[in-house]
Amino acid sequence: MPNDTLSPTAVSAATPAAPATSRTLRRIIVASVIGNALEWYDFFLYGTAAALIFGPLFFPLHGDPLMGTLAAFAGFAIGFLARPLGGIVFGHIGDRHGRKRALVVTLMMMGVATFGIGLLPTFSQIGFLAPIALICLRVVQGIASGGEWGGGVLLISESAPANRRGYYASFSQLGVAGGFVLSAAAFYLVQRLPLESFMSWGWRLPFLASVLIFGVGVYIRRSLPESRDFTAAKPKHMPVLTVLRNHPKQVLQAMGLRIAENGGTYIFLSFVLVYGKAIGVPVPVMLGGVMLAMLLELATIVLWGRLSDVIGRRPVYMIGALGLVVIAFPAFWLIDTHEPLLVFLSLALGLPFCHAAMIGTQPALMGELFPTEVRYSGMALGHEIASVFSGGLAPLVAIALYSKFHAPWPVALMLIGFGLITAITLMTIPKNINTAHD
Repeated sequence: MPNDTLSPTAVSAATPAAPATSRTLRRIIVASVIGNALEWYDFFLYGTAAALIFGPLFFPLHGDPLMGTLAAFAGFAIGFLARPLGGIVFGHIGDRHGRKRALVVTLMMMGVATFGIGLLPTFSQIGFLAPIALICLRVVQGIASGGEWGGGVLLISESAPANRRGYYASFSQLGVAGGFVLSAAAFYLVQRLPLESFMSWGWRLPFLASVLIFGVGVYIRRSLPESRDFTAAKPKHMPVLTVLRNHPKQVLQAMGLRIAENGGTYIFLSFVLVYGKAIGVPVPVMLGGVMLAMLLELATIVLWGRLSDVIGRRPVYMIGALGLVVIAFPAFWLIDTHEPLLVFLSLALGLPFCHAAMIGTQPALMGELFPTEVRYSGMALGHEIASVFSGGLAPLVAIALYSKFHAPWPVALMLIGFGLITAITLMTIPKNINTAHD
């Protein structure tokens, strides 16, 4: 059985400062959610575009649409390979110089890269330089997103009262869901253009809109106060090395927590769009279903986060992980019906139920694994290294499996594997983790 307490060193190092006032906390939450939503809007645009149009525009391989889409998702995966680098760089900046400074820089990088994608010429115009340029910009997006998540979470969780940390920290994840809703809605609207207009210039509009998002986001983030816990901590000289030396188990635990949440998410956000298109489900039905499911998840994320304050982090996270195991096959059976309501039910089971239970609990649970002075680096390392294997490779592997077997059952088995890995990880984490750092 796992030990139910953390090391005395970790606990003493993580003694939090007094929580922020209600007014200050509300301001931090609103600004953090808006900033996160704007940055994740940029990041998710690539995934939506890869599923729908990047194949023929940038990767026209032998006229095979599925192979072109597979190549586009290879670029998607490359962005995830860059995320650990972003986690290391911005984890260091965040632990040494403050959460806010790291977040301003990540938003600037993301905005420039996304706007650049909207200006790129296509394969028909400049040949192989087009996909090369696209992948380079995707790498910049990956570095920025690798440093984004931990800082956005910590600004809220390190300013919240301990007995409601799960509830308040869950608000940070609204930005992730909101970013996807914005990106999917943008593509839903431009897809209503005539096909020729959409393929020639309409697809660029969501990417070019990031220039407005960039300005608003930087203004919001520059006005944020620094987190209370960080201002009371004594920064380490090399926080990443300190984490790897003193907290390797916690980094592995953070990685394990990420597998089901991240891997499952990109199956339901990206692969299902490819799958639905392949079996003849209208694209507006799939996109609309994903948007509605993510809108519902905006509410359930907070509910799951609050429940984690009441019954504990582990039980709530376990509901999401094992739920993914249970729905793995039924989710595809529901999409196979082509019925819009049943398609939405499939997406609702995967996102507002399973995914929300994990992502709503994740900020507080991961943060409580590490002491304050290395928390940004520890969370970023675990979160982003795992994202390479789960979020980055999941849709790519899923499309490859579907291309080979022309059936969804291998992807369902992959979802089951993700859920079981995370469930086993949860069993190694102390039951009283949400009070260990109070």
